[in-house]
Amino acid sequence: MTRQEYNRQAAEALAYLERAHIALTEEEKRSVEVADFGMGMVRELGLQLIVYINTDRVCAKEMVLLPGQTCPEHWHVPTDGRPGKEETFRCRAGEVYLYVEGEPAESIRAKLPPSEVTVFHEVILHPGEQYTIMPETKHWFQGGPEGAVISEFSTRSTDETDIFTDKRLIRSPEIEE
Repeated sequence: MTRQEYNRQAAEALAYLERAHIALTEEEKRSVEVADFGMGMVRELGLQLIVYINTDRVCAKEMVLLPGQTCPEHWHVPTDGRPGKEETFRCRAGEVYLYVEGEPAESIRAKLPPSEVTVFHEVILHPGEQYTIMPETKHWFQGGPEGAVISEFSTRSTDETDIFTDKRLIRSPEIEE
């Protein structure tokens, strides 16, 4: 991803957070992470996030999905002798289409992303609703028609060790200067 694309995505994410009345410090505003998963199509397959805290025991983040933007299917594996991450998503604004292991929906609200997905048990989150994803559970999620702001509360985040169903994907963003 180019620096220009990163800056555009970060600015758009900050605008979503402001509209959702999420108060941020100047340092937090400068720390927006833009994940494009190495595919070069961040507006379709990507995620914008701010990490508030990530200690040995807990993690808290804000995540922003643009309309139709998908965080690809992945799961959190045991790392450093600890179980995989347990995370709770709480929708703050917009609508989130979340897909996890379980009975597949007959039809889904999300559009299929440009990456491989295998789980289709649908959970739709509206503002104020939340869902907990247990360790080692495959999941993917997509912003609804207006995009979404999601607060994540979890055990220690080790996103760099996430396993993706689509082996072409990488978690750490690379920004071309």
